[in-house]
Amino acid sequence: MEGLPASNRFDLVGAGKAVTAVEADANGARLVCGSHDYKCYLYDFGGLKADGKSFRSWEVTEGYPVVAVSWSPTGDAFLVVTSYSQPKVYNRDGKELGELPKGDMYIRDMKNTKGHVTNCTGGAWHPVEKTTALTSSEDGTLRVWDVMELQQKTVIKPQLAKPGRVSVTSCSYSTDGRLIAAGLADGAIQLWDVKGKFGHSAAVGLVPVPKPQQALFAKQTWSYASTPGQVVRNAHAAGSDITCVRFSLNGQHLLSRSEDGSLKLWDLRKFKAPLCTADGLPCNYSMTQACYSPDEKFVLTGTSAEGKDSSGSLVVLDAQTLEKQGEIAVDGSAVAVQWHPRINQIFVGCGGRSGGCVRTFYDPKLSSKGALAAASRAPRVEATEFMSLGAPKIYVPNALPMYREDLPGRPLSKKRRAEKEAEQRKYQPMAGSMAKGVGAGGQLGATGGTLLTQHVLKQQGGLANAEVDARAAFLRHASKADDEISRFTAAYKATQPAPIFAEEEDEEEEQAEQK
Repeated sequence: MEGLPASNRFDLVGAGKAVTAVEADANGARLVCGSHDYKCYLYDFGGLKADGKSFRSWEVTEGYPVVAVSWSPTGDAFLVVTSYSQPKVYNRDGKELGELPKGDMYIRDMKNTKGHVTNCTGGAWHPVEKTTALTSSEDGTLRVWDVMELQQKTVIKPQLAKPGRVSVTSCSYSTDGRLIAAGLADGAIQLWDVKGKFGHSAAVGLVPVPKPQQALFAKQTWSYASTPGQVVRNAHAAGSDITCVRFSLNGQHLLSRSEDGSLKLWDLRKFKAPLCTADGLPCNYSMTQACYSPDEKFVLTGTSAEGKDSSGSLVVLDAQTLEKQGEIAVDGSAVAVQWHPRINQIFVGCGGRSGGCVRTFYDPKLSSKGALAAASRAPRVEATEFMSLGAPKIYVPNALPMYREDLPGRPLSKKRRAEKEAEQRKYQPMAGSMAKGVGAGGQLGATGGTLLTQHVLKQQGGLANAEVDARAAFLRHASKADDEISRFTAAYKATQPAPIFAEEEDEEEEQAEQK
């Protein structure tokens, strides 16, 4: 397809499950991704090898998958949002700078808490301001943060069609940062102008604050907004999460992706009905994204695998009509998508339960740097391939003879060779002192064969000494019995010629009677 840098591909590996969040910094030098295995992976294209391994990975919050990552406009920090209620901020090297505070879950009105109280669903760094970021949550609010002070500046509560609490499932800034868009679980899309009217938290101003506590309450003067500038009810099917809302570069159009399997294009000047709709796009992940190409000719989105034997794909659509222009299959489901404008490469977070990766598409003629340079580098050599992990051996040439060891590779002197041979002869057996083979009759090597088969063949199946009369052999020793006894009774022939045996005792008689 003309204009699509997808002639080559390069995989950034390491994730244990599907990659659900991907973003490269503004220069295209580093990329951070988050996965369902609760970890973040950081890649540096300047030092990346052909094996595609990250130079750092860590678990953000134990037991909570990563739902969104976003770089600051200067590229010196990035925001990581997990399904936990407290997003975290990291510097460029992956070192944690801080954690956003958690709100009080026992306060009913969410605009009076200092943070989210339930799972977060999305987040984005302000495209212009270095210290501002946006997050959304299932507690039904969006919150604007001062990431340097780690405190919220504004709480936004969407306007609902009926009383209750509805989760905010996605959020986004416009390219100039003037508009905020949010997708709700009831299928609505709402927009706010950051320069609109904002109130102040009800946590302050009701009672005069004592002087010792003024510094504490000064941090609670956040503003809040509830009335959106524009609202579209039933933009998508109710009960299906809106997984992504994305502004066009000129800020006049909006893309919305939903779990109902559709992608819609909206004109913000006529924000009542979609301009066009693309259906038949399976979506099983609540983080599935969509994005524009740098020239806004194409729209990219991912589709999910519908079965064990099927796979998802990266779908290319026309930006004006949302007609399908092409499709590229990936391993597992395609979830996160980014088309980087500077290096002209496409990053797709994909995978499933068995593993995941960031599939990078590029064209040597259209793309620059990034994965293009990394694919040509040889993979890293593991340290164990060229380095011994054990302690080195020490040789002492002047040690005592009993402790002396020969240096490897050096020939022995005549004296040392003679000493070594004499030492070995001490432990050698004398010639003829050992006989080979299995022994019999107390002597080694007395048998010619060791197997039962060999013995039977040698005896020809007959019994040994079959011609000997066994009865005669026993009777030959009968006369010897008296001789053996008389040897011990010769002293009694004179005093006791008739043998007298011991009489039975009473116990023996009683036992005999009982029997």
